[in-house]
Amino acid sequence: MLMKTTIPSVLFFLLITIGSFAQELNTRVQVTAPQVPNINKKNIDLIQSTIRNYLTNNKWSNESYLPQERIECNLVIKITAWDGNSAYKAEAQIQSSRPIFGTAYNSTLLNLSDKDFDFNYNEGQPIDFSDQNYLTNLSSLLSYYAYTIIGFDKDSFSKLGGTPYFLKAQNILNIAQQSGNSGWKAYDGLRNRYWLNENVLNKSFEELRVFIYNYHANTLDQMQGTPANGSKILLGFLPDLKQMDKQKLGSIFPNVYFSTKAEEMVSILSLGTNQDKIQAYNLLDNIDPANISKYELLKKN
Repeated sequence: MLMKTTIPSVLFFLLITIGSFAQELNTRVQVTAPQVPNINKKNIDLIQSTIRNYLTNNKWSNESYLPQERIECNLVIKITAWDGNSAYKAEAQIQSSRPIFGTAYNSTLLNLSDKDFDFNYNEGQPIDFSDQNYLTNLSSLLSYYAYTIIGFDKDSFSKLGGTPYFLKAQNILNIAQQSGNSGWKAYDGLRNRYWLNENVLNKSFEELRVFIYNYHANTLDQMQGTPANGSKILLGFLPDLKQMDKQKLGSIFPNVYFSTKAEEMVSILSLGTNQDKIQAYNLLDNIDPANISKYELLKKN
């Protein structure tokens, strides 16, 4: 009798323990086709749920995540053309965020647009994964962004912690180049998947990746209870970015990152003294001239 009661109890404990851990991504997916006539609505719904399940249910690392530790992601796919069969032309907006310690606030880490999110999908078709072979463009696109999202999240918690995941994304990218689809090669444009991955692994942008860690782990995570201190802390890290090659400031990585963070940085720096705000403005004018209109608020205060 003891064995009969012990074994189910152990199995129940194991199931509860395993169930307490989750995959890395908590993804919300929206697929729309507002200007595509006669498109199959049922297929759109299937594409949406299949993509969500692929990103959310796959295990992308060997690490265990608690449910509350999952990375919050949004993927909005706008279908722009359909061939009437299985081929879709689309654009995508990819967003991810991470919580700030001791608060209910989530800070955006990644917010970028992919204009070449084209794929094929047949009704009921599963999305299979392989990191060694090219299967479909949709599988490659989703896997590339899954690893990229995890890479940025890891960079925000440990210095250059995302490198293994950016390398996994690079491997997906290299394999997908054989497909002939746009966005995977250097000559497909200056703001595509190739150049984002090249930038984050390029030594020229190492200061920016270290800044991502300092900004989130050593600034935002330290502001609980004393938000005004965040301005002084952030101001101390900004000079490190002056070391970046000025010729590379127009590249996709700094462009995407600063466009995502500019308003948030202004809200933190606005808590400082007038002298600190002017100093921050002058630094940001040098570091991120593309968003200088947003930083003008520092001068107005």
